[in-house]
Amino acid sequence: MAEDRRHNGRVSVPAPPTLSTERLRLRPWHVDDLAPFAVMNADKRVAAYLPSPLTREESDRFAGRIISGFARDGFGLWAVERTGEYACSFVGFIGLSVPSFEAAFTPCVEIGWRLAPAHWGVGLATEGARTVVAHAFEALGLDALVSFTVPTNTASRRVMEKIGMHRDLGGDFDHPSLPDGHPLQRHVLYRIRSPIGAEFPRGAPAG
Repeated sequence: MAEDRRHNGRVSVPAPPTLSTERLRLRPWHVDDLAPFAVMNADKRVAAYLPSPLTREESDRFAGRIISGFARDGFGLWAVERTGEYACSFVGFIGLSVPSFEAAFTPCVEIGWRLAPAHWGVGLATEGARTVVAHAFEALGLDALVSFTVPTNTASRRVMEKIGMHRDLGGDFDHPSLPDGHPLQRHVLYRIRSPIGAEFPRGAPAG
């Protein structure tokens, strides 16, 4: 959880750290991110494995929940900049979240990503997600992470596998936020455990 610092009766939560990779900068959100975030969320290609594209209002509310999550949990879905030759001030998000629904594997921390199509296919999600995994285990001291998607989302599943996650073959589930019979209701579950936690257990034992 985020450190609780009080000044004159107010609670002050430290800003989330910025994480850097060879081609990416994972940073706190800025107001200027909202417009490109809405464009990305309205793209039918981005929403192919989501219930529907988002309106601008829905996208802004989503961004607000992300920002609130950092204050609540001490981690979240970082806004992502692309640096170097193909620099871009906002390309999507990569990071951590706490699922709001109940399932056999919750409570848990999920690792996830969403990038604009112009930045697909060059390994950016994998690059950023590897750094988030390291931060989750080494800096935050988390014991494990999960990720999930629909079975046909092979691109995201490849990212999960490339960052060291393994499918929980007994973990397939129907997403409770979607109605029975919805084509995206069935999900596959992937997991990764901290190698640090395996040697020096924190909390519940591996099972």
